[in-house]
Amino acid sequence: MSDADPEAPANTGYDEWVDALAEGGYFIECANGHGSLPPRRVCPECGSVDLSEESLPETGEVATFSEIHVAPSGFGEEPPYVTAVVDFGPVRVTGIVRDLSADEVEIGTAVRPDAEENGASENLVVVFRPV
Repeated sequence: MSDADPEAPANTGYDEWVDALAEGGYFIECANGHGSLPPRRVCPECGSVDLSEESLPETGEVATFSEIHVAPSGFGEEPPYVTAVVDFGPVRVTGIVRDLSADEVEIGTAVRPDAEENGASENLVVVFRPV
């Protein structure tokens, strides 16, 4: 395995990406306009290595969601809770919906990305809050 280019924006790790959600977040875009989430060194669509960090849109729309009744061991969430895949235009992000019950979430619900500490660990998790 070779050393990563220290100037490549796609060399940023997942933890740093989640930390950045508190300030609005970002995604990786190649010169051909394909969006992906870090860490990336190469565009998964076209193989381009010409990547840049772009601001994540302030809001996205729920593309699909699921109400969880049995939480994974060590996750820290008390079921039931809602996970969702949210469309932010160039990218889709998966996280936990906050401040809405499953009955209040529907396809197209507008949310904003955020991060908060997992109840079972000190790690941050991706969350979505209604707009």
